[in-house]
Amino acid sequence: MKTITVFTPTYNRAYCLDQCYQSLIRQTNQDFLWLIIDDGSTDNTEELVNSWIKENKIAIKYHFQENLGMHGGHNAAYRIIDTELNVCIDSDDFMPDDAVEKILSNWEAVKDNQKLAGLVGLDADQTGKIIGSKMPDDLKETTLTDIYNKHGASGDKKLVLRTEIVKQYPPYPIFEGERFVPLGYLYQLIDQDYKLFAVNEVFCIVEYLADGSSMNMLKQYRRHPNGFAFSRKSRMKLESSFKERFKNAIHYVSSSMFTNNWAFLKESPKKLLTLLAIPFGVLLNMYIRIKTRGEF
Repeated sequence: MKTITVFTPTYNRAYCLDQCYQSLIRQTNQDFLWLIIDDGSTDNTEELVNSWIKENKIAIKYHFQENLGMHGGHNAAYRIIDTELNVCIDSDDFMPDDAVEKILSNWEAVKDNQKLAGLVGLDADQTGKIIGSKMPDDLKETTLTDIYNKHGASGDKKLVLRTEIVKQYPPYPIFEGERFVPLGYLYQLIDQDYKLFAVNEVFCIVEYLADGSSMNMLKQYRRHPNGFAFSRKSRMKLESSFKERFKNAIHYVSSSMFTNNWAFLKESPKKLLTLLAIPFGVLLNMYIRIKTRGEF
């Protein structure tokens, strides 16, 4: 069995998947399986992946499911994966040639520490520029939340997680008619129980495409309000600072307005905080409606 699964949720991305495939062929350490979660694609993704499987250059597993969104793809991956580690590389991203080698060599040094859920590394753009900032050089064991709130790092980071730990937590909820729940929900749950080993090495090269969720966040916010409201309720409970809890209460109010859920105050885990957030949540809701006007 391989040590790590590189999994890629994809939806109608046959036009850019080859970039990821080629980077995996070039890996200096081939101790990985590439798991492709096809989230209901209607393009030629299946045909393309089958051609790669026939080439037999790397180990590939293909899974097709109905379209459930990015978080549904992660749910499927976590059900299927049976390797020690896993890392998500999105369909429009790819890995530096030595990424798997760096991941596994760093993991070998710390894997006996049962307090660690995995590694956290860096993302970079196609010019090699780090997305956001590096983590402090002396930082070893940390949580994803502390990387940003305590240590002042910025930008996306790449998580490599111990599979047996991920499986301890509930899957992302699926809301009928919606296709998005913020992935940070799971990572924040893991933060409550485990640490990550910080590695200032680039594990992933990212590209934010025009049809990606990162470039369409306000539209996602409006299309998937139940998913966002669920995430904000969780973060209200788990955030350590008043500022972050209040910010999430504001977003919770706004998302609840999009679903016409007028019982949101009763359902809130922080009722007084949510009550105080109502005026700001109304303003945020109005702002999003204005910015997405004509899209809905």
